[in-house]
Amino acid sequence: MNFSQRIGEKPAFKEIQLHQIDSELRITLWNIVKMSYLDFLDKAKHSRMSIFRAFAFTTWFNFYKLPVDQISIYDSDIEKFIRHRFFNDKWFEIYDFIEFIINIDFNEDIKTEFIKTLNNALEKEFSGYRIINNIVAPISNQIELEEVANSISNTNNLTALEGVNIHMNSALEFISDKKNPNYRNSIKESISAVESTCRVITGESTLGKALDKFETKGLIINNQLQAGFEKIYAYTNDKDTGIRHAIVEQANEPDFEDAKYMLVSCSSFINYLIGKAEKIGLKY
Repeated sequence: MNFSQRIGEKPAFKEIQLHQIDSELRITLWNIVKMSYLDFLDKAKHSRMSIFRAFAFTTWFNFYKLPVDQISIYDSDIEKFIRHRFFNDKWFEIYDFIEFIINIDFNEDIKTEFIKTLNNALEKEFSGYRIINNIVAPISNQIELEEVANSISNTNNLTALEGVNIHMNSALEFISDKKNPNYRNSIKESISAVESTCRVITGESTLGKALDKFETKGLIINNQLQAGFEKIYAYTNDKDTGIRHAIVEQANEPDFEDAKYMLVSCSSFINYLIGKAEKIGLKY
């Protein structure tokens, strides 16, 4: 806490920025894009297809949707245009741009450090978003971030859990759409990821049957913990939510908090099950 915060002239803490980007966050993100991304690209003045110009063509064609023959011959003008857009675009378009450049194929070491620097800044400036698996996702604290990231990483490394990984990535994408988030489908994908994990471990056809069969596989789960997750599963099957079944009447529409809770909870449960299975040497 600095001097102005200690004497009450500035607020000690910001509110989480979920539907906005304040000037401090915008400037911080630009500085990182400039120093940790653009400055690493090859700006060879005499090469029309330097790495920087190839980046410009890709960005004009695929992101800005502008005619590529209008790209300046001067790299400095190209960067000025990108900067102008960055400081004048809407808040969600800033995240769109960051997500776009992260997914351009370039040096993995630079990309890893770039993402790490961005996530540190997003946390420091109280953004409600973090970068997980190259997606800007609405996760607001480090524990939640690690649970979701670990579930995706753990299932990505095991062929048997490929389906789980697809469900988790889908859940993340549905909740992360800044313009049109689909919380209902995000919840559906989150619980489907758990169901898929349980079915792979036990060989059963449904989540309910799988939860009952863990003990026969040597995987001991506390009864209350199991009952708690059975209730979470029941929530997704409830006719009032219309999440896993057709909507036959006006349903209680899930919101961001519901989807985020399910994403983090299901990620934690998947990590828990994988860890338990590994501990006893269970093969699947």
